[in-house]
Amino acid sequence: MPELPEVESARQVIADAALGRTIADVDDTDRYECRPHEPGEIREALLGRTLLDAHRRGKSIWCPTSDGGPDLGIHLGMSGRIVVDAHEGGDRQRGPARKEGWYRFSLTFDDGGRLRLLDKRRLGRVRLDPDVEALGPDAGDIGREEFRERVGRGTAPLKARLLDQATLAGVGNLLADQTLWQARLDPRRPAGSLSTEELDELRRQLRQAIRHAIRHGGVHTGEVIGHRGRGEHCPRCGAEMARATVGGRTTYWCPAEQG
Repeated sequence: MPELPEVESARQVIADAALGRTIADVDDTDRYECRPHEPGEIREALLGRTLLDAHRRGKSIWCPTSDGGPDLGIHLGMSGRIVVDAHEGGDRQRGPARKEGWYRFSLTFDDGGRLRLLDKRRLGRVRLDPDVEALGPDAGDIGREEFRERVGRGTAPLKARLLDQATLAGVGNLLADQTLWQARLDPRRPAGSLSTEELDELRRQLRQAIRHAIRHGGVHTGEVIGHRGRGEHCPRCGAEMARATVGGRTTYWCPAEQG
């Protein structure tokens, strides 16, 4: 599933290759991907306009449009990629096979180029004027004091708090496991039990994990991610990895260093 670093790569593709190009046609006929809009509604709103910028908060992308038009919101869902001509970003590519039917939404520009949403599992969303204010602050941008206030409270497991998009936007299952492993914190620990020093270190490790994933092509490149499995061992100390469901998600951690 695309997490913050993968979505950032998709945003960057839009920013680099799609801005300022006049929209000549829109394919918004996939009713599920474009819900709640009716077919043709997004098309009518965007024809003749250009994308002015590409913003992101957490896993959500939105693009303001010219002449006071609506924002175009894009969410990659579980497997989405943004394709603009020869440029791509989003969920990591698994194999070369693609079917035309997996392209769920597209903008065609007046120069013949296209922006397309490739979404094999059909779990993404395209909508006008998305409500990004319902999300918490971006996990890569949040300041120290706000992080302490939002994350270090309550009795919920620490990992569940990190996964709560209203608390902090952009952290998914793999990024949470990688960050907690780097910070040597137990994912089951009550979030409100962390000291100020532990919260500050957690924020530093989260930012470091995000930067590493963006530089290296995705969250799957994190050091511990390849060791998330039964019988796998911690790449730091060699202890067998522990497994449980935390915050509704399958979770792995090192019981020797994070217990």
